[in-house]
Amino acid sequence: MQRILIVEDEQPIRKLLEYNLKLSGYETISAADGEAAIELALSEQPDLIVLDIMLPKLDGIEVCKMLRSGGSNIPIIMLTAKGDEFDKVHGLEIGADDYMTKPFSPREVVARIKAVLRRSKTKVEHPEVEETLLSGPFKVYLERYEVYLHGEKLDFTPKEFELLAYLIQNKNRVLSRDLLLSAVWNYDFAGDTRIVDVHVSHLREKVEKDTRNPQFIKTVRGIGYKFEELDL
Repeated sequence: MQRILIVEDEQPIRKLLEYNLKLSGYETISAADGEAAIELALSEQPDLIVLDIMLPKLDGIEVCKMLRSGGSNIPIIMLTAKGDEFDKVHGLEIGADDYMTKPFSPREVVARIKAVLRRSKTKVEHPEVEETLLSGPFKVYLERYEVYLHGEKLDFTPKEFELLAYLIQNKNRVLSRDLLLSAVWNYDFAGDTRIVDVHVSHLREKVEKDTRNPQFIKTVRGIGYKFEELDL
């Protein structure tokens, strides 16, 4: 049974989420402040974290930053009562996988959790034949969510991995931001293609020697991006 960590200081919302997640077959653990969230995330290693931004002691942004900087790739869905653009983009910039604004329906939260878990789950139907992508110095193991560049393993969030894998699968093709948003996020993210730009920026920081003059992930002005395969 998959375990969800709910981090929410408002007890009615926390209890509502716990109830609906248990009805959907998940095990739940909960925390009411940021410090307790980090302790539980590290000790219990949940399959996913539902993380409110406005929390006592440490806010959700700090919790997410600390987990990501410590090497945790547990999928995170952030919740907030604020609807402005800064919160959304900033949350995704520091490593969140998804974002929801209050008020929300419990059914929508469950659907988002299922979608994120489905995307981040390692799927090995035929373990003796692992699907691998090769492109220049990149080697990508799809089932293991692992990327090697020049033989060195890199760390990515699940969403960063999926974006890079999709770019490599469509190497040398120009891909629009709308196409990437649809293909990688699997649903309409309110048409906000800035989310794509944020994740491309993260990828470049990890795979490019010079982010201002990238070798691999090229910007096609006015359209989107292209992964350019290098001849070695």
